[in-house]
Parts: sequence; structure tokens; C-alpha cells
Amino acid sequence: MKGFGAGVRAISYYLPPKVVDNKALVEEFGTWTEDKIYQKTGIRERRVVDGELVSDLATRAVEKLFEEHGVDRNDIDFLLLCTESPDYYLPATACVVQDRLGLKKTTGALDFNLGCSGFVYGLALAKGLIGTGIAKKVLLITADTLTRTVHPMDKSTRTIFGDAAAATLVEGSDTARIGDFILGTDGSGMEKLIVPAGAWAAPRSPETAVERTNKWGNTRSAENLYMNGPEVLKFTVETVPSAVRQTLDAHSLKLDDIDLFVFHQATKLILEHLRKEIGIPEEKFYTNIENKGNTVSATIPMALRDAADEGRLRPGDRVMVVGFGVGFSWGATILRW
Repeated sequence: MKGFGAGVRAISYYLPPKVVDNKALVEEFGTWTEDKIYQKTGIRERRVVDGELVSDLATRAVEKLFEEHGVDRNDIDFLLLCTESPDYYLPATACVVQDRLGLKKTTGALDFNLGCSGFVYGLALAKGLIGTGIAKKVLLITADTLTRTVHPMDKSTRTIFGDAAAATLVEGSDTARIGDFILGTDGSGMEKLIVPAGAWAAPRSPETAVERTNKWGNTRSAENLYMNGPEVLKFTVETVPSAVRQTLDAHSLKLDDIDLFVFHQATKLILEHLRKEIGIPEEKFYTNIENKGNTVSATIPMALRDAADEGRLRPGDRVMVVGFGVGFSWGATILRW
């Protein structure tokens, strides 16, 4: 495997305390059943914010990282924050988090707006910062409160998404290594997964606040998250298998050489379709979506941490991580754990 020099040293994550289970959703919707939601999504409950901001979740995740792994905050050289739900239009939420954490003022900090592929893109950015000598230790935070954008009566999105923050420490390493990247973008799919109104392209107005109910009984306004499920599924099955093959080829590896596959935790339907399409054995395919929901940019690092805690991921293992979603965008690489 070529192009190494940086690796993932530690991961911690934070979930907001509020739990919304399928029983609560059924009571609100007045339709569907708990089992129907689970069969469609693979999710039994999700964590959601109750007033917390991304900076709140991010700060708590990083403090857990410092405590659980004995990381000295004074060693952090750069802070990368991936989020689609920043505290403000400006300043960058990364600057808010730098101050709240008490990181040194020589720490670089920036936001980047990306969703389900954001962790992989963040690893690429962190590896670049380390490889060029700009930083030695990079704090990569992936945090989203996407449920704030979901209409409470939109079953197509409310059953899926949850909120969370993950903190990942990336540093120079010859053992725990980050491989080469396959990255891609197809912006023609932007309207398939979008919050149409609220920013400068379509400012909030009385018109954008008008709620409409579609033929499937899902209610939303232009200020809420919209997801075209069939089109997102089509994009995923057309893109991810090819990205997996390209990633293996880039590292001169075969499918059997990978010890564990950790994909973005989208839904059970999507994950199972991809696993079968690619031919990944169940024992090498990790999922943890059932009690967390789809937490957007935080799903992959949370899954990596859980897999390590459960003994599914051991030192020296090769793990392929694959992110895909909003944009449309996708990214994949192989980590030596």
C-alpha cells in the first residue's frame, strides 16, 4: 500500500441524550407500525438534539477523545469540522469549537460542508496536512444535527436520521496508516437530497414556509430536508461498487484481502443491497445503525469505534471505509488499523 505517512490514532463520539424510538414515531404519524419502520430502515431508535448545537456535540465528542485516549489538547495543530448544520453562516463553527476546547491559538481551524462522504474527505484533508508538514496532529470532527431540518410529519426522512458528533485524531504514523483515496462528485444530483430554501439561493419567505403533503402522506416545506429515495438508491448502487473496485485496484488488493468493510450507515435496505451486489461476506460487513440512525458525517467513525470495541477490528487489520450521499459525492480508502 503506497502513499502512507498518516494514520487514525483514536476515535470517540457523542450522542445527544434524547431518544426517539419507532413506537414514538408511530404514535405521532398515526400510520405505519414499529416493525414496518424497522424493516424499511433497519433502525429501532435514533438520538436527536433538543436545543443542542453542532458546537455543543462537537465539543463533548472531543472532550471524550481527550479523556478516553489521554490526548493532550496542546498537541493539536489543526481542527477540521465537517458539518451541514453550522451554528452560524459565519464565523466557521470550527473557530467556536477551538475556543470552547481551549486549543492553542496557533491551531488552524476550518469548516467544510459535506455529508455522508465527509469523513472520508476529512481523512484526505488531514492526510494532506500531515504529509505536507503543515500539521502533525489533526483533529477531525464530523458532527451534524440534520434532524433540525426534518419536518416532523415527513416519514421518508424522520424515520432515518439521527444526530451525533465524532472526533477522530489523525497523526503521523508508520503503522496505523491511511491509504490512497478514490473521490468523486456528480453535482447534477444536487436536487435529489437537499434543503431547498433558507440560504442565499432561496432565502426564507412566506412562500418557502408553505407546507405541502405528497401522495405518500409526507409533509414538508421548501425549508425542510427533501430526499428522493429512489434516486439516491440508484446513485448509490451505480457508484459504490465501482468505487470499491477502484479502491482495491489502487492498493493492488482483492476483496478477500480486506478484514472489514465499514460503509456510511445509510439504511438497512441500501447497505444490504450493496453488500450482496459487491459480494462481501456478512462477517466482514459492519453495521451499527439499529440504535443510532443515520447520523450523516458521523456514521463511519462511530462504526469504526464500535467495531474496535466489539473486537471486530483489531490492530493490523485492513478496513475499507466508503462514504456516499449528498452532493452527490462519494469517497473511499483503506485504513491499516
